[in-house]
Amino acid sequence: MTGATGFVGAETLNQALESGYYVSALTRRAQPPRARLKWVPGSLDDAAALDTLVRDVDAVIHIAGVVNAPDRDSFEVGNARGTIAVVDAMRKRGVRRLVHVSSLAAREPGLSDYGWSKELAERHVKASGLDWTIVRPPAIYGPGDQEMLELFRMAKRGVMLLPPGGRLSVIEVSDLARLLLTLTGETDMSLAQTYEVDDGTPQGWDHQDFGQAIGHALGRTVRTMATPAWLLGAGARMDRFFRGKGAKLTPDRVRYFCHPDWVAAMGQHPPRALWSPEVATEDGLKATVQAYRVKGWL
Repeated sequence: MTGATGFVGAETLNQALESGYYVSALTRRAQPPRARLKWVPGSLDDAAALDTLVRDVDAVIHIAGVVNAPDRDSFEVGNARGTIAVVDAMRKRGVRRLVHVSSLAAREPGLSDYGWSKELAERHVKASGLDWTIVRPPAIYGPGDQEMLELFRMAKRGVMLLPPGGRLSVIEVSDLARLLLTLTGETDMSLAQTYEVDDGTPQGWDHQDFGQAIGHALGRTVRTMATPAWLLGAGARMDRFFRGKGAKLTPDRVRYFCHPDWVAAMGQHPPRALWSPEVATEDGLKATVQAYRVKGWL
C-alpha cells in the first residue's frame, strides 16, 4: 500500500489489519510497529523501496498522490511519475493486481493541473498490462480529514463561503476504504473498470445543501454564501502572496472548485453486488464533528 500514512490510507490500513490482512506499507518517516504490518521506508521516487514494498504481495493499493502543489511539474511528479514507478515495480516482481485511487478531477484534465496529472496517471495504469481497477472518489470526508476542515470551521462561525452554483458528490472515508479492500481480491466484475463512487445521494449535493448539512451536524444554523469565481481567484492570489508555495487556495484549486459538476456518474458506480455505501452522510458528518472536537480542531 502506498499513501498509508495519509487520510484515506490510514483508514484503509486500519481496516486491512482489523480484517486480518498482512500489509506492506510505504512511509517517509518512522512509524510505530503494528501486528501484521511491515513498514517500508522510502518514497515513490525510490525504486529500491518500491521493490521491497511489492515483494511477495498479492495486490497493491496505490493511494499516494499530491492534491495541492505550486505548479504542473509538481503534480506530474507526485501523481503521474509516482504511478509509473509503482507500475514498474509491480511488473518487475510479477504482481498483477492494482487498485489505483484517482479522482473525479480526472474527468476534466483541461480544467486544472491536478486533474491533468490524475488523468495522465490513469492512462499509465490502463497501459500497464496489469489487472487494474481505477477508483475515482469525489470529495472525501471523515474523522481525521483536514482538507474539508475549514468548511466545518466556517460553519461553526455561522457563515460559509462556498463555490458558485453547481453540485458535488461526497463519500465518507470508511466506505471508500472498504471498497478499496474489496477490490484487492475481486476481479470478475471489476477488472479493467473505472468506478466513480459516492454516498448514494442521487444527483449528488447542491453546494448550499451540503453546507447546511455541515451546519446541522454542528448543531447550528448556517448562512451559506455563493462566492464568485473572481473573488476566489483574488483570495488565491492573496494566499500565494502570504504563504508562497504553502498556499492552500491556489488558482488551480479555484478552477477545480468552480466547476459545476463534480457528481459521480450513475453509469460508473460499482455493481451493488460488489459494494454499496453504508454511511449516511448526515451520520458521517456528525461523527466527523465529534472527532474534530476530540482533537481540538473545532
